[in-house]
Amino acid sequence: MKKNPAALDSWPSVELLFVTVIGASIAAILRYALPSRGMYGSALLPAVGAAVTATVWVALVWVGFAFDGTWIWFISLLAGGGAALTTALVLPRHREAADARAFKELAHH
Repeated sequence: MKKNPAALDSWPSVELLFVTVIGASIAAILRYALPSRGMYGSALLPAVGAAVTATVWVALVWVGFAFDGTWIWFISLLAGGGAALTTALVLPRHREAADARAFKELAHH
């Protein structure tokens, strides 16, 4: 049976969709597992996780990783989860400091 070349070309796109959704899902789980989630919106971490996961995956495909290999998935999902975790830990501290500065400035006027 002869394979359809158009169907074969679509596989990397499907893999990219899958890895992006999984990256967003991991980040969404992190949102509810970490404290201070009230300091940022509910879609921020999934958006960061999805964006970083997809970007890393495409970069790895571009440099020669096989789109169906184990390492591309592991590295991409780790990068997306790491970016979401970093955002969840750093952003609340910056927001609290900015809120304190704004309150101090407004209280003096």
